[in-house]
Amino acid sequence: MGTTLHSLSPNPGATKKPKRVGRGRGSGTGKTSGRGMKGQKARSGHHGAVPGYEGGQMPLIFRLPKRGFKNPFRVESHAINLSLLAQRFEAGEVTIEMLRGAGLIPKDARMVKVLGGGELSKALHIKAHGFSKSAIAKLEAAGGSAEVVSSKPAPAAAE
Repeated sequence: MGTTLHSLSPNPGATKKPKRVGRGRGSGTGKTSGRGMKGQKARSGHHGAVPGYEGGQMPLIFRLPKRGFKNPFRVESHAINLSLLAQRFEAGEVTIEMLRGAGLIPKDARMVKVLGGGELSKALHIKAHGFSKSAIAKLEAAGGSAEVVSSKPAPAAAE
C-alpha cells in the first residue's frame, strides 16, 4: 500500500522546535529574552526604524550633495529600424496603429521614430512622429515615402 497524505511526516532532523524565549533563567533566554537591556529594539511593538535612520544623526543621504536634473516633461521616442518594418509588412502604408497591432512598439509608446538600420527593398509609405535622414533616404530609394504625423506626442493607447 502506498503512502497516504495523513501518514506523511518530515525526514528525521529536518525540523526542530523553535527556541521559547522568556521562560525563566534556566532556559538561557529568560528575563530580557535575548533583547539586551534597554532601548528602542528592546521595547514591545518595535518594528525597526525607517531605512536609512541613524538614531537622530543627520542621515547620510541628506548629508551628500545633490546633483543633476530630471525633466518631468521629457517624452521618450520609441525607435524602430527599417529592416524590422521590411520583415513584417508588405509594400504599402504603415501607420503607428499597425505597428502597435503587430507588437513592434509598446502600447504606451507616445512617440515613434523610424531609423535607417538594415536594408529596404519594398515601397513602404510610413507615417510616424520622426525619421532619421538615412531612413528617409532609404525609403525614397525604394520608392516609398516618409510622412511626419505630428510633432506632439500621441496619447498612450487605451486598454
